[in-house]
Order: sequence, then C-alpha cells, then structure tokens
Amino acid sequence: MAEKESTIQLEITLTLPESVAQEAEARGLLKPASLESLVHEALRKQRIDHLFEVADRLAALPGPPLTEAEVEEEIQAVRSRRRASHAGRR
Repeated sequence: MAEKESTIQLEITLTLPESVAQEAEARGLLKPASLESLVHEALRKQRIDHLFEVADRLAALPGPPLTEAEVEEEIQAVRSRRRASHAGRR
C-alpha cells in the first residue's frame, strides 16, 4: 500500500481580471481540489517538457547514439546508485 504523502497549507492571493475570476469561480476552478489538480497538471507538463529538452540536447551530442544494451547498462547503473544511496539513509 502506498504511503500517504503529508500535506502543507499555503495561502495564495491571485490577482485576476474580474471576468476570469467570475468564470473560474462559476466553474469550480478556485476550489482547493481543482487548484490541486491544476498544479499537478502543470507539474506533469513541465516534467514532460524537460524530458523533451534533455532528449533534444542528447540528440545534438556528437558521436554515435548509444545502443539499446548501452542504454540498459546506464539505467541499471543509475538504479544501483539510487539503491545504494537510499540504503545509506536508513
């Protein structure tokens, strides 16, 4: 079972044009659950954009691309380092 993430309470002041604020309120977008969903979606989009930026930078590097075996080897090496790092924190 997944561990429930702790939460924090933030107070945010939005300055919006009146028409936008009224429509957002009418559509329920200013409720906590809706704002949380909007923030989650924005974070997801930023992560995806970042992945594409990194992929573009990698594609621009000189030299031949990595083989599938080399990619798998790199993934396993990173996973091993993460496991060792997490084990050291326990």
